[in-house]
Order: sequence, then structure tokens, then C-alpha cells
Amino acid sequence: MTEPETILPPDLLERFRERASTHDRENTFPAADLDELRAIGYLALLVPEALGGRGLALAEVARLQQRLATAAPATALAINMHLVWTGVARQLLDRGIDDLRFVLEGAAAGEVFAFGISEAGNDLVLFGSDTAAEPQPDGAYAFTGTKIFTTLSPVWTQLGLHGLDTRSADGPRIVYAFVPRGEEAAGRVRIRDDWDTLGMRATQSRTTELHGAVAPAERVVRRVAPGPQPDPLVFGIFSVFELLIASVYTGIARRALDLAVLSARSRHSKKTGAPLSDDPDIRRRVATMAMTYDALPPQISVLSADVDARVEHGERWFSLLAGVKHRAVAAAKQVVDEAMLVAGGSSFFARNELSRLYRDVLAGQFHPSDPESAHAALATAWLGPVGDAP
Repeated sequence: MTEPETILPPDLLERFRERASTHDRENTFPAADLDELRAIGYLALLVPEALGGRGLALAEVARLQQRLATAAPATALAINMHLVWTGVARQLLDRGIDDLRFVLEGAAAGEVFAFGISEAGNDLVLFGSDTAAEPQPDGAYAFTGTKIFTTLSPVWTQLGLHGLDTRSADGPRIVYAFVPRGEEAAGRVRIRDDWDTLGMRATQSRTTELHGAVAPAERVVRRVAPGPQPDPLVFGIFSVFELLIASVYTGIARRALDLAVLSARSRHSKKTGAPLSDDPDIRRRVATMAMTYDALPPQISVLSADVDARVEHGERWFSLLAGVKHRAVAAAKQVVDEAMLVAGGSSFFARNELSRLYRDVLAGQFHPSDPESAHAALATAWLGPVGDAP
């Protein structure tokens, strides 16, 4: 297994960390981070070596994303969305499905794939869409609608998205496809400069308007019935997305814990002269943070390895994945809250790294699965559907 330090050495992470505060303050995209990540082959981490990538497993990439997030959470979250598509493509290829080979080859060549799934008010997420997908005579599809939280907006070259085809002879179909950046020049893709948020500012996850944006026939990769169903593309998106999202917020928790430890060791009590690391209340607070954090990496590692190994969890898969994402986000927020108390009033200043982590970690609750749907999935897994009791 590749050690994260060999791909993301300390000096590289420190450069990312130094730039992170500037991008947060100025609300700008981390272009230099992306350049450095591209140079070390990060865009192709999940691409098989035979196709020009590094051939890492999902479990290895999850560890790398945790490490990257300790330095620049927004950079990690941004590149996450590209890694989701390459992870799905790799998962399908490993299962003998070649539909997304172009994603793997494109990533190896330097293309950037964005994630155009989120829509305002659409709590169906993968199982429905308010975007219209209009079939074209040549097999292409034209998409009209609005996508929100389109991470990597300044730089993506291919936008992976979904829409609803209501004109199909076999009933409504959710269409998954990829729209090239060239559609922006044609006026069929319009990207709003509207990303002014509390945290995760460097992701530049702007709103994307689709006005008949065309995905060519060879980039239309799935037509599936709306609603839950076992298509491997849908499972691939959900599994890779949940595990890599959990990884980013786990990395935030780790950095907050490390900063709390540094603060406790460097601050001294005026009353006793002893370092705060000797204070029993501070020690208990840090211990609680450590217990909370320590539970996260093993969970992500095991579930990622199960995805890699094609372990069959059946209907439990969706609850397991939703659960690990929810736990990681909730735990990370708890750890950051405690870290700020350990660090004291200085952490309340915007220039303090913990202040940025405090704002960044709040974004986790808005990623699917949100707390409501995660709890619903777990309740159904253990209790069955509502009204199903004997």
C-alpha cells in the first residue's frame, strides 16, 4: 500500500496550507494547488497504470484525501469531485464495465471532471432530477436546468450530470452524461459567479445554468428508471462520493486535534505557571477529541476496502455508506468545536486556522446524505419500511 507521505510530503502540504488562508480570505480558486496536484499525478490516482495512472485503490485514495484535508480542506473537497468520477469509472472497469473508460483516459491526460448532480430542493438526489434531458436524433442529449454546488467551476473540462427524459418510449428515464466545456462558449452552459459562502470558499462551487447543453452520444453513459435501483453506476457514485466526503471531514478533524494539542502544550496558566497540557480539564477535553477522531479512519478504511474487494453487503450498503459519511461530518464538527475551546479566544479571530476549520467543517452537513436521509436509511435498514412491522 502506498504511504500518503510519499505522494503528499510535508513541504507540499505546507505550501497548500499557506495558500489556503489566502484563498479563503479572497474567495479564489486554488489554481496553484491544482497545478501541483496535476504534476504529481493526483488527478489520475485511481486510473489503472495500464491507462496512464497511478493505479491506487479507493482505500489508499481515501487516506490521501484525509491527509490533503489537514492542509487545505477546500482544495481536498474540490478535487474530491473529480476523484468521484474517476473512482466510479475504475469501479465499473474492475467489474468488467467499460462505459467510463473515457473518464480514466481523460484524467490521465489532465482533464478535470466536475460533479453536476445537486439541484435546489431536489432531495431525491440520484433518484430524480429537475433538469430536462431532451433526446436528440443522433443519440445525444440536450440538458436544460440549473445545477448548484458545481465544484471546480473555474477549471472543469467535462461536467458529469444527470437529467430526466420524460419522452422515452419505455417510460421516464434518468440520463447520466458528460457535457464538454465547449458548451459554455456556445452559450448553452452559463456559470454564475455567485460563490460567496461561509466556508469552503476555495472550492468555487458555483451555480451552473444549462440551456440545451449537449452531451454527445458517446458521452451518454446511462439511462435508468427514476428511484432506487441497483444499477452499478448509481452504486458507484454513491459509494465513492460518501467515502471520499467522509475522508475530507476526517482530515479536518485530525488537523483540529493536532492544533489543539499544539495549543495546549504552548499555553501556560497564569495561576500555576504550568502548561495547559497539564490541566485535567484540558487533558480530558483533548482525550475526548482523540477518542472521537480515532474511530473515523478505521471505518473509512474497512468500507473502502470492501468496495475495492467487491464485498457483498446487499441492501445494507446504502445505510453503511450514509452512516459513515454522517458520523465523519458530525464527529469532525464536534472535534473542531472542542479544539476552539482548548485554543481559547485567539481561535475566534478570522486569521486563525481553527476559525477557518470551524467554518469549513459546517459544509459537511449539506452534502448528501444529509442527516435526515442518513437516519432514514439506517432506520429502514434496521426496522424495515414504515408500516412494515408484523
